[in-house]
Amino acid sequence: MSDLLSNLALGADVAFTWSALLYCFLGVVLGMIVGVLPGIGPLPAIAMLLPVTFYIDPTEAIIMLAGIYYGGQYGASTASILLNLPGTPPAAVTCLDGYPMAKQGRAGVALFITAIASLVGSMFGIILVGTLAPVLAHFALEFGAAEYFSLILFALIGTAAIGGDSFPRSISMVALGLLLGIVGQDITSGQFRFTFGIPGIADGLSLVAVAMGIFGVSEVMASAHKERDTHSENFTFRSMLPTREDVRRSWPAMGRGSIFGAICGVLPGAGASMAVFIAYAFEKRISKTPEIFGKGAIEGVTAPEAANNATAQTAFIPTLTLGVPGDAVMAVMLGALMIHGINPGPSLITEQPTMFWGLVVSFLIGNFILVILNIPLVGIWVRLLKIPYSVLFPVILALICIGVYSINYAIFDIFLVIAFGLVGYGMKMLHFPPAPLLLGFILSPMLEENFRRAMLLSRGDWMTFLNQPISAVFVIASALLLLLPVYGWWSVRRKRGKTATMSS
Repeated sequence: MSDLLSNLALGADVAFTWSALLYCFLGVVLGMIVGVLPGIGPLPAIAMLLPVTFYIDPTEAIIMLAGIYYGGQYGASTASILLNLPGTPPAAVTCLDGYPMAKQGRAGVALFITAIASLVGSMFGIILVGTLAPVLAHFALEFGAAEYFSLILFALIGTAAIGGDSFPRSISMVALGLLLGIVGQDITSGQFRFTFGIPGIADGLSLVAVAMGIFGVSEVMASAHKERDTHSENFTFRSMLPTREDVRRSWPAMGRGSIFGAICGVLPGAGASMAVFIAYAFEKRISKTPEIFGKGAIEGVTAPEAANNATAQTAFIPTLTLGVPGDAVMAVMLGALMIHGINPGPSLITEQPTMFWGLVVSFLIGNFILVILNIPLVGIWVRLLKIPYSVLFPVILALICIGVYSINYAIFDIFLVIAFGLVGYGMKMLHFPPAPLLLGFILSPMLEENFRRAMLLSRGDWMTFLNQPISAVFVIASALLLLLPVYGWWSVRRKRGKTATMSS
């Protein structure tokens, strides 16, 4: 404990300097803004600001870039709740219950409780970064190709619980997402798969285009013909405050979501997308009223948001201590460190203690700045609901197009987002859930890569997935998840048979 306190004191000496505080403030504010703007996200902002970091201190540079990252996690939930537009892919889960809460006139409550859940998840992640980084990094090293494949398989099957009451429809959406994820060039053979000679998808389908299409454009199309009362919510500070029942249901969900987020953040390659889907699926699975999920369940907002922000903090553990980035943003962070001559790895904490502990303390400062900024701004965000559709929708579509275009600067991506908007609209009409499709699409390349690697290492032995204890646990859990809907169907049919027999 004394060592931890002395390390935090060392970090405070760095993080509480005027220049570090300034760059922390700039980072979190910019991150919040780009998170709120649908379709942009923190990655383009970090990439554009990377050249600026050449001229400032390396520690202050990484503090600013990190602020953009976790600030973006806070801001992304705003567009998800108010407009059903996920600013980042993990925020897509927040749409499922956050947007229905907004339509019920509870946008202020959703945004307020989201800020609290984000803070709880962040604090949990920061504690782990500061106290358990070496232990958790060692645990992550235990995961090989077989373990990663089994974990992803478990996440995909568990996601089927998200998609409403129809398990077969959810599983079919996962399968479709997996197929979309393998479009493009095979990284092993170099062969083009399912590209049909279209150069724009030779490197795969754009994640932003898929997410914005099936969530954003489809929502615009589905709502364009509807009329809305632009004064549906009379916003006051009291209207922001959650009820006692909201608080009672939220705290356990925040805790569980923080744990899932911390675990997925530590595992290189798992990331926030997996964490939020698992957290949501788990809450729905254990809930006594699963039918309210997707209709404005408070747990459906707090658990994913806590998981999202816990992941944003603990994702720095494999990046800094192993040199293994968990996602594209962490890869840019890794590049920023290497540009400054800092080599991430097990010796970073001992070789660069002022940078590491200064970064940890800056996490604390930045997250409190975000809460202080977000809660007063809730009123401004809620008033977005009062903008008429005729004004709001063209702006949303313009922001979507700008955000999608800014990723690869390709006009083709705009046509791609329109195409997936039509697909998403068709899915809405046929009551097919979009969230499992998105998770399948995100995890498809990782699933394929780890499956191939596991089979190569085992020389084609399928038992490798059961011979490894950690992998075996996830495989058995996946099998149980598949059997649960079958058991439910059999139970219902059996009850109907008994009822028919008794009536006859």
